[in-house]
Amino acid sequence: MRKEFLPYALPLLGEEEKQEVLKVLDSGWITTGPRTFEFEKRIAAYVGASHAIALSSCTAALHVSLAALGIGEGDEVITSTLTFCSTANVILHLRAKPVFVDVERETLTMDPSQLEGKVTRRTKAIVPVHYAGHPCRMDEIGAIARANGIHVVEDAAHAIGAAYRGKKIGTVSELSCFSFYAIKNMTTAEGGAVTLEDEDLAKKIRLYSLHGMSKDAWKRYTSTGSWYYEVLYPGFKYNLTDIQSALGLCQLEKLDTFMARRHELASLYDQAFSGMDELSTLSARSEVTHARHLYPVLLNLERLGIDRARFIEEMRAENIGTTVNFVPVHMHPYYRDTFGYKSGDFPVAEDAYTRLMSLPLYPRMTVRDAQDVIEAVKRIASYYRKG
Repeated sequence: MRKEFLPYALPLLGEEEKQEVLKVLDSGWITTGPRTFEFEKRIAAYVGASHAIALSSCTAALHVSLAALGIGEGDEVITSTLTFCSTANVILHLRAKPVFVDVERETLTMDPSQLEGKVTRRTKAIVPVHYAGHPCRMDEIGAIARANGIHVVEDAAHAIGAAYRGKKIGTVSELSCFSFYAIKNMTTAEGGAVTLEDEDLAKKIRLYSLHGMSKDAWKRYTSTGSWYYEVLYPGFKYNLTDIQSALGLCQLEKLDTFMARRHELASLYDQAFSGMDELSTLSARSEVTHARHLYPVLLNLERLGIDRARFIEEMRAENIGTTVNFVPVHMHPYYRDTFGYKSGDFPVAEDAYTRLMSLPLYPRMTVRDAQDVIEAVKRIASYYRKG
C-alpha cells in the first residue's frame, strides 16, 4: 500500500504561471483585458479556428453558444446521457428540451445509430460529448445534422488537444466548447472557450457573454475608451479574467507536453490491464487523437465478489483516489421525474454506470504512481475474484 494518498486528479502549475499572474496583479488590470485577448488568439491558433472567445466555464460556452444560435422555448437539443449535468442544464436554461441518446459500448461516446430516430421537426441542435477525450463519430453525426438542417455544438470539455481524422477538435463542427477547469488537460482554475469560423456568430457570442453590452470594460476604461455603451441584448456575465488568462497562456504552451505524459501513463495502464478478466478498458479508434483526459475502466462485476462502490473503497484503502464519470443525466432525480425516464431507457449508459471507475491520470503523476495504481487494481481484483 502507498504511504501517501494519491489524489484522483491535480493540476500541474509551475513558476512560469506564478510569475505571469504576478505580472497581471502588478499591472493594475486584472479583469478581461489584453491577456485574455492574447489567450483567445492563441487558443484559436492552437486548434486552427478563425475565432475563439474565452469564457468563465465550458458551461458558459455551451449556454451562450446555444443562445446565440437562437435556441429557445419549444426547441429540442439532442445530447448524450453519459455526460456531466451542465450539458443538459444549459438546454433547460434556454427553456428548450434536452433529448438524450445512448452511447457506444466501445468508447462511451454518442451512438450515431441511435441519433437519427431522436430527430424531430423541433430539433434545433446536437451536442455530441467527447467523453474522456475520445472524439465522437463526427462524420455520421455531421451527416445527420446537415441532412436535417441542425446545428452541431460540440461539448469538448474533455477534448482540448484531441483530433478527428487529422483535424483538431475545435474546427470539425460549427461550434466547439472547451473546459479549462482545475483538473482538465490545461487549466485557468475555472474557465472555458468556444471556437468557431463564423465571424458574425463570434461577434454575437462575445456580445452575449458580457451582459449584451456594446463595449467591454477595456473599451470603456482605458485611455482611448469611452464611458458610453448600449445594451443590445439581455446577456450573461461569462467573461474570463486576465488573471485566469495568464495561467491559460502558460498552460497552453505546455499542453502538448502534458498530452504526451497522459499518453505515456495511459499506455502503462493499457498494457497492464490488457487481458484482465475482472475489468475492461475503452477502445481508441484509429481515426482519432485521444486527449486522454480520463482513464475509465469497466469492472466486470460478474467475475468479482464485490460491487463498484466497494471496489472504490478498497482503492481508497490502498491510498489511491478514484471517481465515477458520470451518473447518466436521465438517472438524476430532476431529469428522471420531470421527463419520466425509467430503468432500461438507455441500456448501454446504465450498464456502464454500474461498472465505471476512473483511475488517476494527470501529468504530475510519476511512473511509480501509475505502477501503484496498477498494483492496487490487480491486488483487489485478485482478492475478490470469483471462483
